[in-house]
Amino acid sequence: MPARLRVADPAAVAAALESREPADLRLLVKHFLAVLAERAPGRSVEVRVPPYAAVQAVPGVRHTRGTPPAVVETDAETWIALATGALSWAEAVDGGRIQASGERAELAPYLPLS
Repeated sequence: MPARLRVADPAAVAAALESREPADLRLLVKHFLAVLAERAPGRSVEVRVPPYAAVQAVPGVRHTRGTPPAVVETDAETWIALATGALSWAEAVDGGRIQASGERAELAPYLPLS
């Protein structure tokens, strides 16, 4: 996991979930990406939440150069809603809130993260 991604202190996560200020969005996105990387270690799916961060996770074919074999991209609010269980994977896909491509791009088995 990249050094800039770390699981945050539970009290900081709870406070950030309450206030949702821009700095809190950054903390929450990075926290939940770090949790995903811990729970689904691997390098076959790149999960991108611009402009905050990206992480490679999910077991499978190892990605080393170029575009990963699977990519998931979404905005910060959608990622946080998925991670907390406020939004299901199917709802986000049906609503066009996620762009996902590749063999292992479905993250439903790993969600929610909290």
